[in-house]
Amino acid sequence: MSYDLIFQGGRVIDPANGVDGIADVAIADGKIAKVGTSLPADGALAVVDVSGLLVTPGLIDIHVHAYTGRLNDGPGLFVASLNADAHFLNSGVTTCVDTGTAGANEMDHFRESVIEKATTRILAYMNISKPGMGAPEQTISNFDVDAAAAAAVRHSDVVVGIKTAHYWTREPFDDLHPPWESVEKAVDAGRACEMPVMVDFWPRPPDRPYPDLILEKMRPGDIHTHVFARQFPVIDENERVEPYMHEARERGTWFDLGHGAGSFWFRNGARAIADGFVPDSISTDLHMGNIRGPVISMLDTMSKCLAMGMSLTDVIYRSTVTPAQAIRRTDLGTLSEGAEADVAVIEVEEGSFSFQDCGFTRMDSAEKLSCVMTVRKGKVEFERDGHTVPKWEDAPESYWPVAEAGGRVERFWR
Repeated sequence: MSYDLIFQGGRVIDPANGVDGIADVAIADGKIAKVGTSLPADGALAVVDVSGLLVTPGLIDIHVHAYTGRLNDGPGLFVASLNADAHFLNSGVTTCVDTGTAGANEMDHFRESVIEKATTRILAYMNISKPGMGAPEQTISNFDVDAAAAAAVRHSDVVVGIKTAHYWTREPFDDLHPPWESVEKAVDAGRACEMPVMVDFWPRPPDRPYPDLILEKMRPGDIHTHVFARQFPVIDENERVEPYMHEARERGTWFDLGHGAGSFWFRNGARAIADGFVPDSISTDLHMGNIRGPVISMLDTMSKCLAMGMSLTDVIYRSTVTPAQAIRRTDLGTLSEGAEADVAVIEVEEGSFSFQDCGFTRMDSAEKLSCVMTVRKGKVEFERDGHTVPKWEDAPESYWPVAEAGGRVERFWR
């Protein structure tokens, strides 16, 4: 069989298939054609030596904001969404999930104006607030269970769940603002459309305590994001993870990292991981308000997990396999033969590095992950070092003539 692209000699980490070792990865017709040793390269359009690098499934970030040009854009927004193709493909992310930027009123527009035009695979959680994220999340009449569930089912190829967030974090509860209204309505909608719910939450005991959320309100398979945020009592007075965290995990509550501008603190994350409580999935909550720091990128967030003591294989696992499980898209996050060819080529840099949390503290590390190349649907969409192109002295004849007019130059091998 002839291949379009072969990655040779890299360390292939494909946790979905139990692969971790030196191997080749071949791509043909936008699919993973073969993973194995010493694959024949005769006839391949491009052969890339990735010795010393990691080859993994395309990364999956299940908490981002990517709905640019919102239909209901205006005052009251909490974050400004970013351009997915501009900010994810250069960090190995081939699939991202917008977490509730759009409500039922906006999903048609989000799909037509952003999702269907992007190279990055963009999926979405539907906000329980019908007008979407922002000020409308504080008005309980906007929590429309039927509208959210119906829109989620109508767009079930791209909608993967329901989202509740930001609801009533400071003012006293009253008849117009019952403590659990947003969470309960989101769970009702999730039950109606048979999808998981992602919860962004601020505990307010005694009316709205954190253990009640993860032990009583959420269903098995529902996702609590921002697990290491400062507002969550994750660690007890003995520097151990609270027993109710383990109990919630045992009953099926999913704990997502969801870094964000203010939702990741080493004092929670480092101590929890040291006690054996790692996040079920690693995600960024990237938007225009935190991309210049403290979040930076998916690989930067993954590097922080390495610095806190997680193993490299576990970090890859929780950035590919488990996010796919959380959104019930296990066709993603894998290098299985026949799967869509979403691939990340990653370098483990060694040196002296520092990483920042949301509380403006630092953790030092001897390792950092960086992206060398990203392949989406079999096509190279990001390339840092020019591995797939010839040296300029060896370029074909089409490279040399003086151009009379401008125009895009295509890859010689495509």
